[in-house]
Order: sequence, then C-alpha cells, then structure tokens
Amino acid sequence: MDLKSINELNDNDAGEVFRRCCGSNAWVEEMIRARPFASDEALSQQADRSFKDLTRADWMEAFAAHPKIGDITSLKKKYAVTQKWAENEQAGAQGISDEVAKDLADRNEEYFQKFGYIFIVCATGKSAQEMLTMLKQRLNNDAETELPIAAEEQKKITHLRLGKL
Repeated sequence: MDLKSINELNDNDAGEVFRRCCGSNAWVEEMIRARPFASDEALSQQADRSFKDLTRADWMEAFAAHPKIGDITSLKKKYAVTQKWAENEQAGAQGISDEVAKDLADRNEEYFQKFGYIFIVCATGKSAQEMLTMLKQRLNNDAETELPIAAEEQKKITHLRLGKL
C-alpha cells in the first residue's frame, strides 16, 4: 500500500489500516481526519501529533492490541490481522530456551499485575534475553514513570508499522 492509496481510502477502510499500526481509536480517528498526507514525512509527523492528546485510557486501548512478548499462541489467536508484523517484531523471542521463556512469562504476568497492562517494548532487533532484561528493569518503575515509557515504545512500534504499509 502506498501513500496515495491511504489518502484515497474511505474512512472505514482507512481506520482498518491505521488500526493495524496502533490500537487506539482516538489515534486512528485523528489519522483519518488528517488525510490526505502530502508525503511519508507528513504521515509520520501527523502520527506524532495524534499521540499528543491521548489519555491513559487511549494508551490502554493501544496496549491491549498487542500480544504479550513471546506469547505466540495469543499472537496467532487474537491478533491475526497484525500477526506477521508482530511475529517479525518479536523474532528475538522465538527459539528461546525454556528457562528464558518461563522467566519472560512470569515477569510479564508480574508486570501486568503491577501496571494493569502488558509489557510494551519495540522488540525489533532485540533478543529474548535483552527483552527480559528490559522487562526486569522496568518492573522497578512506579506507574507514573512507566506509562510514558510504554507510550514511547508504542510510538516506535507504530512508526515501524506505518513504514511497513
């Protein structure tokens, strides 16, 4: 899909395309309204502007659109539309040892219990061990510190996915 095609989509179809990049309905609506985009750079800049006014609830909605890191079963069942993208983004979590996989699963659950949402990380280019290290470090944060970090990771993921369109 190219920029011209995105600009020409009806609102419903454009919403489906943007939702594959970010699960926040508020963000998607902003992106739909901002069309047409003059360039890929304009699309990227609008993505950032559309993030600025998101509320905690909007971020929670965006985070809920991701499978847990390393949870391939969840990825296949719940996220069929973005499955290939998420598999590629989480390639470092595939082929991991049972010990690291269990530690990732346990720390993911601990993170969810502490913050109320899954661990969000732009996993592209990161090994399972790197993600586990990041997860353990971020578990030391309080909720006020962690939400902006998770939001920044969401932004990175969204920009990668916009580039894949």
